Amino acid sequence: MDLAALTIFRAVVRENGVTRAAAKLNRVQSNVTTRIKQLEEQLGTELFIRDGRRLVLTPAGETLLSYAERLLALADEARHAVKDARPSGRLRLGTMESVAATRLPGLLAQYHQTWPDVALELETGTTGKLIERVREFEVDAAIVSRPLDPASLGDLFEIVPVYREELVMLSPRGHRPILDPRDIALSTLVAFEQGCAYRIYVENWYMQHGVRPARVLELGSYHAIVACVAAGAGVAVAPRSVLALLPESNDIAVHTPEGLGSIDTLLIWRRGHFSSALNALRGMLVESSHADDTVKATMAMAV
Repeated sequence: MDLAALTIFRAVVRENGVTRAAAKLNRVQSNVTTRIKQLEEQLGTELFIRDGRRLVLTPAGETLLSYAERLLALADEARHAVKDARPSGRLRLGTMESVAATRLPGLLAQYHQTWPDVALELETGTTGKLIERVREFEVDAAIVSRPLDPASLGDLFEIVPVYREELVMLSPRGHRPILDPRDIALSTLVAFEQGCAYRIYVENWYMQHGVRPARVLELGSYHAIVACVAAGAGVAVAPRSVLALLPESNDIAVHTPEGLGSIDTLLIWRRGHFSSALNALRGMLVESSHADDTVKATMAMAV
């Protein structure tokens, strides 16, 4: 069992068939089929169930896929470790939508200009989903909010704090001041789907005061969330940093309730799964965080 065979096996799974896998790998179909059969013979078990034109993973195939992902990721890390340290190759980064909208545009432009040999792929999601994608080697690293229970990350991940976000509560303009959940006149919480760390924080904040929203309206973007709040559909929680980007923010009131406070934003990756491309990104994120802290300190002194 060699890395080339594992690469072919993974491609067949990802491309959902031999034909697309062969095209992806620039191999002929017969070669891909032969290598899969040889791998099955070496392991003494079938990896796929052949259902007409479809290939369905067997339980043994599911087990091997997890190991293949780890072995190929480790091999890629080893290649980076022994070659020139200049960042190159592919870097798959997951991030929360709020960070993608507010923190990353300028930083990623700088990153592309500084390290043009890195093919950086970006995807957004909730903190819960992003942690799982890092766990399963589906992204190399992710920018997430610190979970309510930091111990839930365990020892599997390396963690670097990069930003600190102030959480604020949003209501329709004209709503009375909100210091705790009992001041909220609207029964609906407008939020991202389950897995959003900010939603978990605000729901926990409700529970600490013996209150819970009557319903949660789940939406997929801050533009939609703020628009619904402005229209009177409910209240929401968001990082203060996103408000400057939203035209609807002129039609809402911003509250700073007791108990919400500020939440750390983290860069996480699987322990031992590191590369020069990720190291370069980490350096830029930390530098950006320090610059942000300096600006805030200067503004505070001016006030």
